Amino acid sequence: MIIDGRKIRDEILQNVAKEIKKLSFVPVFSDILVGSDPVSAQYVRMKARTAESVGIRFHSADFPSTITTTELLNEIEKINNISNICGAIVQLPIPESLDKIQILNAIDSSIDVDSLGASASLKFYGGDVSVGYPTALACMAILDSLHLDLKGKKIVVIGQGQLVGKPVTFLLESRGLKVDVITRKTEEKNKKDLMKNADVIISATGQGKFITGDMIKKGVVIIDAGTSEGSGGIVGDVDLDTVAPIASYVSPVPGGVGPVTVAMLLSNVLIVAKRK
Repeated sequence: MIIDGRKIRDEILQNVAKEIKKLSFVPVFSDILVGSDPVSAQYVRMKARTAESVGIRFHSADFPSTITTTELLNEIEKINNISNICGAIVQLPIPESLDKIQILNAIDSSIDVDSLGASASLKFYGGDVSVGYPTALACMAILDSLHLDLKGKKIVVIGQGQLVGKPVTFLLESRGLKVDVITRKTEEKNKKDLMKNADVIISATGQGKFITGDMIKKGVVIIDAGTSEGSGGIVGDVDLDTVAPIASYVSPVPGGVGPVTVAMLLSNVLIVAKRK
């Protein structure tokens, strides 16, 4: 079965909108865009529309690629102090001329709904996972939507990146589940054995269509959180044509983890708003 990420997104956003209406104020969300990359700009516009559709006010924060690190830090400080601000993120990538770590750390940790700053990350890995990395949370939301009993299941996470692999492994282990991890350092034989025996695979490598039907067992559940440029546009880590007939569930790219990620981002904004 192909997982419908848009349906899951709509259900989450419906709940967010309902909860936003109960608040005594209108929460504000800002997505800081530096430069004029058309893909980034389109993504920010989509998040702005989605935020407004659930009752969250979007604060536009677009800056030229010529802005300096010091100037951007001053602008972020202003955003941190906006009345009713409940979420702020930096749209990546940013120009190489800027100090990325310093900029991500400048967002107040209480409104860091991407968890990319050091303080927010520390809070997450300290066990406060109510607000966290949106793509990792999206993978968990998709798994939860399937209502599977994962106790004793062989779960494999491919990749240990900051945005997905590492936090989703932590979230799974936080539930008492055993997780095997595959990275570039994993020996080829072990890699093949782990994938062939896995009941659940979460992949986030950005290697287009590298998981094929001959690498997995019948009935496996695959959450594809990888994206890369393919000949026909954006593709995932999974070769859907060969995997779909074998897997019991598989999330497509696009239309799987991506839409749910935006919903989880705005769900994070709601949680911050409730704390206020």
